[in-house]
Amino acid sequence: MAGIDVGGGHGGKRSLNSEIPLIPFIDFLLCLVSFLLITAVWSQMARINADARVPGPPDPNKELEEKKDKTLHVEMKGEDSFKLVWKEGSTVINTIDVPRKQEKVGKDEIAYPTLAEKITEEWNKNESRHYAATDDKIDQAVLHTDNSTEFRDVIAVIDAVYAPQREWKEPSGEIKKRSALNVTFSVN
Repeated sequence: MAGIDVGGGHGGKRSLNSEIPLIPFIDFLLCLVSFLLITAVWSQMARINADARVPGPPDPNKELEEKKDKTLHVEMKGEDSFKLVWKEGSTVINTIDVPRKQEKVGKDEIAYPTLAEKITEEWNKNESRHYAATDDKIDQAVLHTDNSTEFRDVIAVIDAVYAPQREWKEPSGEIKKRSALNVTFSVN
């Protein structure tokens, strides 16, 4: 502990000496300094640089039209059918119902060949698809499932989504076949 001596009181009646607990005070200051340093770093990362190089339309009277890719949403929430929904952003373009017919492939494995055929047909009809061998971008498919869906059903649907194939040029120059769609899961 540290103390401060301010001399005697008026008329010598009482002493004005007091003790200041410096160790907890120093601990408190160190916590404040570390907090300020950490928040200074994070606040710098949250900034957006704004300058004159912001992309925009050449003519300020015209709006810049951004082309969004279509995404395929595969909903497997029903018991008798799948729902294929093409969306461009949040706009629904087309909805297709596909019967939910499963076939046994192995001992515990199943497949949905009707779904695979329909997804391949729909992807081939999509005019905004990425099909050039030099195009590195892959079209997106979003899988919507219930929490109670069995794992083997999810895997069978993912296999059906991977059915459409397209050519892709590897960095070595060799052209190979690969899946035309990339599967992501939706958040419930």
